[in-house]
Amino acid sequence: MSTINRRTLLAGAAATGALAAGAAIAQPDAFAKAPDLSGKSILITGCSSGFGRLAAEHFARAGAKVFATMRRMPRAEADELRMMALNEKLDMQVIEIDVTSDRSVDEGCKQALLASGGRIDVLINNAGISYAGPIEIQDMDATRHLFETNVFGPHRMARALLPAMREAGSGQIINVSSQLGRVIVPAYGQYSPTKFALEAMSEQMAYELVPQNIDVTIIEPGGYPTEIWENSQANTLELLGRADEAHLAGYGAMIEQLRARSGGGGTTDPMDIPRAMAQVIAMPPGTRPLRRAVHPGTKPQLAINDLTAKVQVGWLGESGYGAWIKSVHNA
Repeated sequence: MSTINRRTLLAGAAATGALAAGAAIAQPDAFAKAPDLSGKSILITGCSSGFGRLAAEHFARAGAKVFATMRRMPRAEADELRMMALNEKLDMQVIEIDVTSDRSVDEGCKQALLASGGRIDVLINNAGISYAGPIEIQDMDATRHLFETNVFGPHRMARALLPAMREAGSGQIINVSSQLGRVIVPAYGQYSPTKFALEAMSEQMAYELVPQNIDVTIIEPGGYPTEIWENSQANTLELLGRADEAHLAGYGAMIEQLRARSGGGGTTDPMDIPRAMAQVIAMPPGTRPLRRAVHPGTKPQLAINDLTAKVQVGWLGESGYGAWIKSVHNA
């Protein structure tokens, strides 16, 4: 006997089947043309560069009302976005939000809600940072910085905007994780632990928000050549400069490699990420995938994603949470 859930009710069995198949990411050329996002209000964190900046431009050009947020304003990147929006007549506002600050998140989200008539359709938690190096040399300052930005930041943003989404009766949260939120590469410091935490938090929220018609999708990029690599190297060199020799002593060759590292992300196209996000945003509510792996090359997390979905459905599918679990996993 099939289970009737929110997804089948909202979209119908045919649409559900077709769109759920999108869990395996399409190649970039398959979604090169942005869907029409007219009528959508979208707030994005971390828009000074990288995926956030590209997403703000892409979504605004697709017709969305975009709130591009970044910390430490005024700054040149904010002025550039404002000028671009003015020149192209795009519906975009640049707002200051530091996701590590309760006050900044509260004030910035209130400003966006006021400007949008009280409704934000999509929250994209994109802001993130990285430090490299073995776990032992990650001092508490670096560890706190990473968790404040990569985990507590998305939590703050969700708490700030979920009441308005709930009042509107719908909404969507997209959290930008990483391949390294599901698989481990040595010497990436506390980056993977923060992304693992973000993945778990996002999945739990996805289940809990089913009755409120709010979808959660986790974007899992592979390596892309954005500013995160340069910023990570600066963070790492600063960390190495203050590290205690007692902790550095066991990792001589690794430390030398870290000091000499430059660039990263290969020659992939960072626009893959905004295009994938736009595709997910345009899907009917209740049909969106929980996870979307994005990279033209190897996506090692896919097997893990498939297995954990089966485990969740097998474990809790017939429990009191079953309808939520099956809805999220299209089971």
